Amino acid sequence: QVQLVESGGGLVQPGGSLRLSCVASGFTFSSYELRWYRQAPGKERELIAAISDIGGRTNYANSVKGRFTISRDNAKNTVYLQMNSLKPEDTAVYYCNSWRTPYDYWGQGTQVTVSS
Repeated sequence: QVQLVESGGGLVQPGGSLRLSCVASGFTFSSYELRWYRQAPGKERELIAAISDIGGRTNYANSVKGRFTISRDNAKNTVYLQMNSLKPEDTAVYYCNSWRTPYDYWGQGTQVTVSS
């Protein structure tokens, strides 16, 4: 059974940091590209970070570039999102995603709220 379980969300003040984790099971984690998406209230789901299966190449949305870092630990079947210099506009539900054609797996999401 495929599972992706996110954790690490919460309430943080502007300028603060959080690290999200997503633990996967039920598939060959190391063979999948991994992504983080987010969805703010009333907005479409947005792809914000991705890391490749081979070589660990990373890509970021302009909105988070320079502040967020995606990484993976294949030995632990875990993908991380380190979020620094958080802004109120980063408030959203954050989802991890594992993708390898034709498979597309999603976690349940974790809420991140940036507010003073």
